[in-house]
Amino acid sequence: MANDCSNSEVLFDQYATTYEAALVQSLAVSGEDQEFFAKGRVRWLAKCLRELKEHPHSVLDFGCGVGSSSPHLLSLLGAHSLLGIDVSHGSLEEARRRYGSSQTTFHPPQDYDPDASIDLAYCNGVFHHIPVNERAEAASYVYRALRPGGLFAFWENNPWNPGTRYVMSRCAFDCDAIPLSCRKARRLLRACGFSILRTDFAFIFPHPLKWLRPIEPLVSRLPLGAQYQVLCQKLS
Repeated sequence: MANDCSNSEVLFDQYATTYEAALVQSLAVSGEDQEFFAKGRVRWLAKCLRELKEHPHSVLDFGCGVGSSSPHLLSLLGAHSLLGIDVSHGSLEEARRRYGSSQTTFHPPQDYDPDASIDLAYCNGVFHHIPVNERAEAASYVYRALRPGGLFAFWENNPWNPGTRYVMSRCAFDCDAIPLSCRKARRLLRACGFSILRTDFAFIFPHPLKWLRPIEPLVSRLPLGAQYQVLCQKLS
């Protein structure tokens, strides 16, 4: 990722201080706000980790942006430390200002040499901004950061969901987006050495149908949700 996203770096530097406002505007059509989705992703991940009896102490937030996922990753997962990585220096400055602490640090990828020590890596909506021919390098970066047995929670927008496509079309910082399906994501991750543990689709029912959300876990394997998670593991 160190060399891949000069366009994304410039784009997200422009939105460093207005990222959340732009995201709120694009998500308005869903009837939900950014926090609903941010917490929902991490809560789903926490459920998966409980089922696996995994208790990660260290987390890598790959493509952390302005750091808005960091408090959820720490509190909902019970992690002790978080390292945020992003190519946008403006976003990193904003992340440090808002969330920097003894537990939480933020760096550009060239300032962190992956050392096979991280328990859990997380990313959300990052790879659709990475040029297709550079995605393997980015996934390899995450792989090298994880300890043997470490997990990678790979979240992406589901291009098979028409609502997702519409929201992305309204989002100013998705102008460079090249969506990838869960099939392509799994293929990419396997090619980098990951073992796929499960694939889940989340955020199936919009706000007007929120009374149906309790059944989402029962149908999470169907490719219906606005986003998907591929949970995978580094075996060696």
